Amino acid sequence: MFIDTHTHLSNQDYDDVDLIVKNAVDNNVKYLIISCCSMDTIDEGIALADKYHNIFLSIGLHPSEIFKYDSNDLEYIENIVKNNKKVVAVGEIGLDYHYIENASDKNLQKELFIKQLDMAARLSKPVVIHTREATKDTLDILKSYNLIGDIHCFSGSLEIAREYIGLGYKLGIGGVLTFKNSKLPVVLESLPIESILLETDSPYLAPEPVRGIKNESSNIPYIAKRIADIKKLSTEEVEKITTNNAIALFDLDI
Repeated sequence: MFIDTHTHLSNQDYDDVDLIVKNAVDNNVKYLIISCCSMDTIDEGIALADKYHNIFLSIGLHPSEIFKYDSNDLEYIENIVKNNKKVVAVGEIGLDYHYIENASDKNLQKELFIKQLDMAARLSKPVVIHTREATKDTLDILKSYNLIGDIHCFSGSLEIAREYIGLGYKLGIGGVLTFKNSKLPVVLESLPIESILLETDSPYLAPEPVRGIKNESSNIPYIAKRIADIKKLSTEEVEKITTNNAIALFDLDI
């Protein structure tokens, strides 16, 4: 049994969401954690979690939401995280400097990030971290907390990986690992598999050999097979260990 620890699943992305869930289960991806990271995705995510026993949620505001939210939105999110048992993490939250250069917008992202880390600390929830071209600031902020969580879509160096792991975080590994120009295989060789989570980030980043088409959770086995090759393990061992990693981190009731 595999777990896709990070997917985006909505009618905006797929013509038939029910088919995507079925495809996942048919490919031994028995549980999905949907990332609801904007206000317009939360209610749909909750509806899916209510409908399917095998769907869990992480809920938070992505750094791109800095101009779209207000304090009422954060109160709304905190109430859901506190009271809905299918919500297993706050996220994805973090910093993304790819499209911004001015210090003011970066500060707004940090402010939103910190507010949500505070929320996770109050509620004793793990966090799902999005960080892009902002590693130093992300690490500096996380070091101020005693939280655990998932560094979603990790693609950094061995040194950075070890810093995150040292803080108590696991690394979300997805389709990027399978790309021909990826440096992740070399990094992964030196990392304990006990620190690895499987994810797709669907509908993005489809792995080889299906790269170029819309990604979905059913593609998790391709990522597991690549990890098995790198770590010189069986796919079954990767399946068992990464599934246990996810269950432990997110305290999944399965």
